[in-house]
Amino acid sequence: MLGGTAEVARLFDVRMPSVSNWKRDGIPHARMMLMRETRQAQLADIDLAAATAARRGRRVKPSQEVPHG
Repeated sequence: MLGGTAEVARLFDVRMPSVSNWKRDGIPHARMMLMRETRQAQLADIDLAAATAARRGRRVKPSQEVPHG
């Protein structure tokens, strides 16, 4: 639908292994937002919620963790 791994990698200026990982992990939220704006016709038959990667929380170093209790 989007032209394959190589075409999507060119579209986002990323390496092909990154795009391949999107098949497993989902498309990063920011990339999906861009695709929604620029590739609406190609996305018409795709479940966008299922294709979008889960948002990751900001990682906190152990020294910055807030104590519980």
